[in-house]
Amino acid sequence: MHTILLKEILTERTWHMRFAAPLIARKCQAGQFFMLRIHENGERIPLTIANWDREAGTIDIFFQEIGATTELLASMKEGDSILDVVGPLGNPTHVEKLDGTFVMVGGGFGIAAGYPVARAFKEAGNRVIAVLGAKTRSLLICEDLLKGVCDEVLVATNDGSYGTQGMVSDVLQGLLDGGEKIVLVYPVGPPIMMKVISQMTMPLKLKTIVSLNSVMVDGTGMCGSCRVTVAGRTRFVCSEGIDFDGHEVNWDEMMSRQKMYSRQEKEALEHYHEHGGCQGGCR
Repeated sequence: MHTILLKEILTERTWHMRFAAPLIARKCQAGQFFMLRIHENGERIPLTIANWDREAGTIDIFFQEIGATTELLASMKEGDSILDVVGPLGNPTHVEKLDGTFVMVGGGFGIAAGYPVARAFKEAGNRVIAVLGAKTRSLLICEDLLKGVCDEVLVATNDGSYGTQGMVSDVLQGLLDGGEKIVLVYPVGPPIMMKVISQMTMPLKLKTIVSLNSVMVDGTGMCGSCRVTVAGRTRFVCSEGIDFDGHEVNWDEMMSRQKMYSRQEKEALEHYHEHGGCQGGCR
């Protein structure tokens, strides 16, 4: 059992949570994730490890209420316990000293997944810029966290309520036009955003590593639900990723596969609401 030690709401449906997971905290690295199951009848969901404290034995997550399991997780309180937490899973992001600037491009609650990677590249001695995107200022997360580890943090909002009005791709283009010596771009967030950034950097031959958020069931490569096509080959995100060359990902296939359990997810959410917040086997 893993006790929830901290819970705070960041936006209307986005949460920050910290809980005890000493074995994961001891081993995890930037870019890794874990599988969570709230109770014995619950589904397993993947969540990126956004932060950790090895001495305290804690890990931090950021998540958005988008289905039955995340709604149930959001209803839990400090002091409550989660049954299963398995990880760290996936390969850590490859971090090195670069001959130029590292740019993390984060969209929505994916910004939180980019935070530990940006921090790792800064700790490796790099110049690090974070470009953050949100629909409006009230939905922006982790800006202060990233200001603590980046040389520069730039924000784009769709409605212009904060930072630059427009998309993260507009801000990235501004950096390129301004002569910033960017050698690595790391987009993390909605697949369509990662696709746009990858298509934008491809003709420039600008290395672009994406953090994929495929559907996962077991998180170990056994079920195959997370598979994507990269450079014409089938790859399993959970065991071979979660980072891949953005220029080689078949984005249309990847985004299509994101919808393959839409009916089941809708039915699970309806069941959850019909039974007063009960999930999977409640009586």
